[in-house]
Amino acid sequence: MQAGLARTLANALDAAAGPDWNADTDFDVRLQDVPLTNRRPDVIVYRAETIDLTPTRPEHVLLVVEVVPPGSETTDRIVKVDQYAKAGIPFYWRIEQAATGVPIVYTYVLDPVTKAYRDGEIFTGTVKATASFSITVDLGVM
Repeated sequence: MQAGLARTLANALDAAAGPDWNADTDFDVRLQDVPLTNRRPDVIVYRAETIDLTPTRPEHVLLVVEVVPPGSETTDRIVKVDQYAKAGIPFYWRIEQAATGVPIVYTYVLDPVTKAYRDGEIFTGTVKATASFSITVDLGVM
């Protein structure tokens, strides 16, 4: 379920992003050099011209998405959010499974002054959001 959801979202983001951005899964981000901190978000949207730069750098990343499996709630809700914000990544989305089985998407937007995320919109099933480009994707049909 988690991998399928991430792939569906990555495909929709990639299609919506246009030629300037790529969306993918299994892509490392070097958040900082000292101490060395790499993360592999479930979905990442990054500048297309940096496709050969691995791991990619936060300044090339527009959006990271974490699909939260049971047991990693604290890491995805607290630790990763703080790391992505401090690295300056403009958008963070967290996807959790509701008791109904329909995904809930929590979106966050970076406040560049405080280097912290502020709450964005919350979507159930269908995401209609804007992150430098508009996207609509139904994640409730998995």
